[in-house]
Amino acid sequence: MGKTFQPLLLTAAMLACAPMVQAASTLVYCSEASPAGFDPSQYTSGTEFDASAETVFNRLTQFKRGGTEVEPGLATKWDVSGEGLVYTFHLRPGVKFHTTDYFTPTRDFNADDVLFTFKRLLNPDDPFRKAYPSESPYFTDMGMNTTIKNVEKVDEQTVRFSLNNIDAAFIQNLAMSFASIQSAEYGAQLLKEGKAADINQKPIGTGPFVFKRYQKDSQIRYTGNTAYWKPEDVKIDNLIFSINTDPAVRLQKLKTNECQVSGYPRPQEIEEAQKDPNLKVLSQAGFNLGFLAYNVTHPPLDQLKVRQALDMAIDKPAIIKAVYQSAGQLAQNALPPDQWSYDPSIKDAPYDPEKARQLLKEAGVAPGTQINLWAMTVQRASNPNARMSAQMIQQDWAKIGIKANIVSYEWGEYIKRAKAGEHDAMIYGWTGDNGDPDNWLGVLYSCAAVKGSNYAKWCNPAYDKLVNQAKLTSNRDERIKLYQQAQHVLKADVPITPIANSKVFQPMRKEVQDFKLSPFGLTPFYGVSLSK
Repeated sequence: MGKTFQPLLLTAAMLACAPMVQAASTLVYCSEASPAGFDPSQYTSGTEFDASAETVFNRLTQFKRGGTEVEPGLATKWDVSGEGLVYTFHLRPGVKFHTTDYFTPTRDFNADDVLFTFKRLLNPDDPFRKAYPSESPYFTDMGMNTTIKNVEKVDEQTVRFSLNNIDAAFIQNLAMSFASIQSAEYGAQLLKEGKAADINQKPIGTGPFVFKRYQKDSQIRYTGNTAYWKPEDVKIDNLIFSINTDPAVRLQKLKTNECQVSGYPRPQEIEEAQKDPNLKVLSQAGFNLGFLAYNVTHPPLDQLKVRQALDMAIDKPAIIKAVYQSAGQLAQNALPPDQWSYDPSIKDAPYDPEKARQLLKEAGVAPGTQINLWAMTVQRASNPNARMSAQMIQQDWAKIGIKANIVSYEWGEYIKRAKAGEHDAMIYGWTGDNGDPDNWLGVLYSCAAVKGSNYAKWCNPAYDKLVNQAKLTSNRDERIKLYQQAQHVLKADVPITPIANSKVFQPMRKEVQDFKLSPFGLTPFYGVSLSK
């Protein structure tokens, strides 16, 4: 123990005396926002997932680095019963939970940890959940709370999940951030101390990085996990998230080597980064959608004609040219084009302010009617500048007699208030999390997700029936047919206006080695190293 601990102490001492950039294996990531917390099950946003699920935690299954293919994680293998309702996971032996100044494990990871993780998500009366009431929006948005019937311990190294219904994407779902495995022993300690809420501020996992401390709006510090079960994935001694909400500041820090990787650049910064001989910019087609959600529970947005009018009044090509520049393409569907089951026959209503005015008149909406239009304050791969998008939509709607008031909040507050349904219309974006169509059509637009990530608060029984049916079959052709019908129902009812699918860019210093872009819009540092 003393031997592994000493170099970390020395590194910490060196870090205290020297500027960050001089420590040989310290990687600083200029991130875009402060995470609201570190318990991945409570969130749906990349900011929280990057700071917790991608660093501190592991899951039973995981996605291959840079891809959508599932591989073993904390489970080495799994068996599925013939009818597809029972999954038996064989757990990886010898996996250590993190040792920190607030927790020292007495045993390795085992079945009890899987039970603690999922029983807390499944059961509102779970003792831990009663001590620390928390929602798990992703878990419920995806219907996992009704799909999973039971989780039981077969023995120390084996866990059995019984399902109420077939879920064609179950193994992919378990590789997602919300399914990160927590320590049952740490949970018991927190309960005993009356500090259950610390699970969201002082995380303990089995992942490649160990959480050290967090200063909101400033930085998060981690150290490399020297006892990690996959040692080849830990090539950095210290990982620091330097939180900078201004993209221009992030780029400047990258150029001066104050950070080695930077998140969410704006189009103009990408060009600047590409010209710098000390930087490289990785890019790939984004698996994302930037869109506008209409809260259909707020009058006059509860009327289809009003939503149709607002939708056809938006000059989307102008927004793409100004906001996304060369990094975006026009979106007409609620899915990105490279998601299987995407229906290319779905087209937008033509841009027509004249007809929009007529529809508003028919709906009895008087000129000068006010609508609160919410705009994110953070950059996202799906929208590099939501405020500029909002200003352009504001101008478009003014032409048809609608007065849009632009409303913004700090990121955590924005999501919290939007989940509560305070907005009229809001700009939002999504990047797929597991490669399955349900991650879009279920999570963003289903009745189950109305209190979660369905920001349109739209619940259409005909649509829901199709989407739920598609999850129950593993026949891909059948699923495609059902999902395409669902896309037509959604398009006709206009709960959202799709705006753009954008290309993803990740600027970094040339000395950063083996960084893989995640198709899911996450920023993972396992397997990444720095050349001297």
